Amino acid sequence: MLIGFAGIGRMGLPMALRLVRAGHTVLAHDPGLGSVPASITAVASAAGLAETELSISMLPDGVATRELVLTGLADAGRDHLHVVMGTVGPALVKELARTGPVDVIDAPVSGSVSMAEAATITTMVGGTEEQFERVRPVLAAMTSAQFHTGPAGSGSAAKLAINAVLATLSQGVAEGLLIAEAGELDLKVFYDVLRGSAAGAPYVGYKEDAFLAPASAGVAAPISLIRKDLGLALELAAGLDLPGAEAAYAVLDKAVATGRGDEDMAQVLAILRDRTGRPVTKEEALS
Repeated sequence: MLIGFAGIGRMGLPMALRLVRAGHTVLAHDPGLGSVPASITAVASAAGLAETELSISMLPDGVATRELVLTGLADAGRDHLHVVMGTVGPALVKELARTGPVDVIDAPVSGSVSMAEAATITTMVGGTEEQFERVRPVLAAMTSAQFHTGPAGSGSAAKLAINAVLATLSQGVAEGLLIAEAGELDLKVFYDVLRGSAAGAPYVGYKEDAFLAPASAGVAAPISLIRKDLGLALELAAGLDLPGAEAAYAVLDKAVATGRGDEDMAQVLAILRDRTGRPVTKEEALS
């Protein structure tokens, strides 16, 4: 199948390469696109993606996604199906599905760059049953599991809920490490205990290096991106009492404001250390 792909970034590139590996031909467009592997064909403008019968966007925000669909795909025709895989929020997806020049569904993903490279990310698909069945083989080339969550926009709602959990879990792990540190525990030993405990979610396991050895772990999910997603989640849930998500957002917001938005989300540990000034000793905690 000839597939258009907008957004060949840290997540988009390995996903596009998985499509190529599955036998698809990929036309790619990205405003900041440099060189691409020879197996991917770069096009000069988003309008070039309109030649395909199916296109995917993995763009960083709603503004770029709206521009792509309304302008770039304006001449694609009603038989064209566009899959929004970036996290832009359900309101925009519903708007584009209702008023856009092409059929639009959403299929945001959950997972890191390394998981995208291994095709072990999961996707939540919002669309009709027919649209889900049409796109599922394509999504299966890039993801290990595909969940049909309901109509267009529901995939984005599911993604925001998941990232709200991840943001609060990340802060919970960081706070647990600080408490262990205050109790004079070896943090590697504590992390082994944490990973094997009732709190040992998969995220806890694969983020160990990011928490304990950040200099060598690299950036899987930058703070700025998680802050954006959590902000969309809080916007979606306006009027609900979500103290955990609001507290996590406040920490991430502070991190972005102080120039740490490009660091991995596990650096919430360093941010909380900075706010504390120094670890609290066990004697101080008990006094």
